[in-house]
Amino acid sequence: MGSPAIRAKGIKNTSKHIMDAAGVPIINGYHGEDQTDERLQQEAKKIGFPLMIKAVRGGGGKGMRIAEKPEDFMDALNSARTESQKSFGDSSVLLERYVRSPRHVEVQVFADQYGNAVYLWERDCSVQRRHQKIIEEAPAPGLSEELRRELGEAAVRAAKAVGYVGAGTVEFIMDKEDLSFHFMEMNTRLQVEHPISEMITGTDLVEWQIRIAAGEPLPVTQEQVIRKGHAFEARIYAENPRGGFLPGAGPLRYLATPEPNDLVRVETGVREGDEVSVHYDPMIAKLVVWGENRAQALNSLIARLSEYHITGLQTNINFLIDLASHPEFQAANVHTGFIDQHFNTLFPPIEIKDDDLCKAALSLVFNELQASQTNSLQYNDPFAASPNLRLNYDLIRHYHLKANEKTYQINVKYNSECIQIQIDNGQWHSVKADRIFDGERLKIRSNIANNISTYNAHIDESEVTIFLDNGKIAFELVQPKFLETAVDQSGSAGSKVIAPMPGVLEKVLVKPGDSVKKGDNLAVLIAMKMEHILKAPKDAVIKSIGGTEGSNVAKGAAVITFEEEEEK
Repeated sequence: MGSPAIRAKGIKNTSKHIMDAAGVPIINGYHGEDQTDERLQQEAKKIGFPLMIKAVRGGGGKGMRIAEKPEDFMDALNSARTESQKSFGDSSVLLERYVRSPRHVEVQVFADQYGNAVYLWERDCSVQRRHQKIIEEAPAPGLSEELRRELGEAAVRAAKAVGYVGAGTVEFIMDKEDLSFHFMEMNTRLQVEHPISEMITGTDLVEWQIRIAAGEPLPVTQEQVIRKGHAFEARIYAENPRGGFLPGAGPLRYLATPEPNDLVRVETGVREGDEVSVHYDPMIAKLVVWGENRAQALNSLIARLSEYHITGLQTNINFLIDLASHPEFQAANVHTGFIDQHFNTLFPPIEIKDDDLCKAALSLVFNELQASQTNSLQYNDPFAASPNLRLNYDLIRHYHLKANEKTYQINVKYNSECIQIQIDNGQWHSVKADRIFDGERLKIRSNIANNISTYNAHIDESEVTIFLDNGKIAFELVQPKFLETAVDQSGSAGSKVIAPMPGVLEKVLVKPGDSVKKGDNLAVLIAMKMEHILKAPKDAVIKSIGGTEGSNVAKGAAVITFEEEEEK
């Protein structure tokens, strides 16, 4: 009974027919077996644009593309087919009308082999990038109790329509304005975000799965499923949000997580020292919190995210803090286009303050002192001027720190009387600071211009990172004369196209001597199950290719080199 249901629900076009017959509302589209280009183009014209193209066996945003207008259709179709074939071994797609301001609302269901089924309320998973979820919450905000019941009952009908047994998630597209909803797909498993359903219902859904698979009936009736409080889950991704959310594989040099308890869960499969590979999905952890209400849970989420410290690779933690703090997210005005709509306020210009530079310099000084002195020294007054140091001469240090494409010169004088810091040969700042012992962590309490704060820091041979309440700031340690050529987000650096992320060179579409136009596709890079097309930044002639198909490519490596104007 279980496996036919899984097959039926796992194939999107089959499941749409089943749901329609069961009276579950579905969205207008084409779910047929004729997959020729001609038929799909005909159906696309009937449905209208913008149009969503989806892999029939898809999930996690893989094999999903949007065609805004007819001339975009074939490129989007071929890209969706390629990614679907690679991810699922099937290039078949379905077509749906694209709702411009939808919410993504899903319902957790459970069914046993005796015909019983219940829903465990709904989750809102609307805020996404590349059609993949970033942050989820339960229950969905802004719904009436009547609408919650309608969603739950529709999800149960969907499960019963295929005789489903076990855990499942029924996903709906909900119109942000009128709150009408339509069946999107059913995932025949527990999903990544199932912990927030557990948090608001006080259940262990993994235990339920095991018991139901062993032939036991559901442990509760629908009336016994109690909903309490509010929960959020934030997905910690190894990626660069400011660089178009490109994957960011690399080493986990430093990892410190919030302290788990009954109200906070940290679910992860990585440890400090691990290498996050380009061959897997970029999600490295889930942070789950619960509160008595949405506001309390959201405040807890922000606080716990500020305690999640990672260096060595790029993550989305700073972005998650900014997202959870955004006034429109706080007001629950969410939909799947949230990031695009609020892009400028979610990604404001990065501002490096003197206060931040002072904290980074203090971290370097105390890291040096920590390495040179014994751990038996105690600090009685965290604002005394280094009582353990007792220098009768000035300790002078010169640092060059780079952040946001700018290099800063920092001078530090440190003795038993005071600490002074100078930035770019400007005025000297007198500060008070000391290290607070917290295991092996470098934790500092500082008073800079009467601004008292406590923060953690981590230092390795090439970088100093400070962790503040609003996220981390990483500074590159550079030599005084070192200058780095700026590279734009398109992955081009004038005479070459570089890899904007580490990955595998899947396809090379040009060869030396070819003439290309600006915008032409040059190569396809695959990283963390994501396809990224490298395009020509200008009209040019190909000089050389920096790798063969199937080879690994490092971030920043030259993939395509152009002939210079004088060479041509």
